[in-house]
Amino acid sequence: MSDLFSPLRLGAIELPNRVVMSSLTRNRAGAGNVPTDLVVEYYRQRASAGLILTEASPVCPQAHGYPRTPGIHTAEQIAGWKKVTDAVHAGGGRIAIQLWHVGRISHPDLQPDGALPVAPSALRPAGQTVTSSGMQDFVTPRALETSEIPGVVAAFAQAAKNAMAAGFDGVEVHGGNGYLIDQFLRSSTNQRSDAYGGSKENRARLLLEIMAATCAAIGNDRVGLRLSPVTPFNDIADANPQETFDYVVGELNRFDLAFLDILQGTGGAPHDQWLPFDYARLRSLYKGNLILNNGYDFASAQTAIASGAADAIAFGRALLANPDLVERFRCGAPLNQPDYERLYVGEEKGYTDYPVLPA
Repeated sequence: MSDLFSPLRLGAIELPNRVVMSSLTRNRAGAGNVPTDLVVEYYRQRASAGLILTEASPVCPQAHGYPRTPGIHTAEQIAGWKKVTDAVHAGGGRIAIQLWHVGRISHPDLQPDGALPVAPSALRPAGQTVTSSGMQDFVTPRALETSEIPGVVAAFAQAAKNAMAAGFDGVEVHGGNGYLIDQFLRSSTNQRSDAYGGSKENRARLLLEIMAATCAAIGNDRVGLRLSPVTPFNDIADANPQETFDYVVGELNRFDLAFLDILQGTGGAPHDQWLPFDYARLRSLYKGNLILNNGYDFASAQTAIASGAADAIAFGRALLANPDLVERFRCGAPLNQPDYERLYVGEEKGYTDYPVLPA
């Protein structure tokens, strides 16, 4: 019977265990949104995880939505990430980069030439966003022209090639959390009348085109996908999420991806407050490797693996605060608690200064 410590093959990637590090935005990139030596150290410390999924990395200048998030679209960024992958590999780890386009969850302060953010439809999200000059209200984005969409698809494919040049073992396309791909998928944010709007098939078109292009660029056995069917993060919802995501997951089978990563539930809410959704149905529809994500502890993760509900479990803040989480699980050691005040700011504080078990 498999457990968290069993090896696992995800496409071309061999994992020594089934503890996956979930993608976590940390806002520590340097000038030019280039990973720094501090970023190198952060990921090096966590190399014992079966697979590291990096913080989301914008695929082009237009894709940025937060300060100091490391991109994967310039030569300097590729070189910075190469230092990260070299360090992780030297520590015996495996690492995949999460490819990101935030869509409307941005601000002109973060866009090239102060342009409006883009989205499937010109609908302003509720709330505020972080910019280099502090918190500001979201703006009404510009709806992408149909003729612009192939450029978005190409940006993901090129970013995947850049990731291979940077030494990554694979990529995870970010299709969740209310960012651009999710904005196209969900009925609340997609009011288009062209081939990318209306029916669930049309709303899924961008995602499926991106997956096809990314797989063609680097090989399907190094490509994964993140989805978050009912997460309301970034002011997003769907009229019938089960219908939408049943269709999407069924269509993904033709790509034979390395993995599918499902963020369950509704953000940080406890399980009894999650919106209704049948995740077991997705498991039955999807024929490949499934990673489940959100709110797992050691016991519940072991149960999910042993029952076959998932092939691996992604841990976010537990791995953020415990670089040696695999060893702590193995020996039953207590866990450090995250420094919530320094999730996004603080340089080494709350980033690379968490204690590890004595050797």
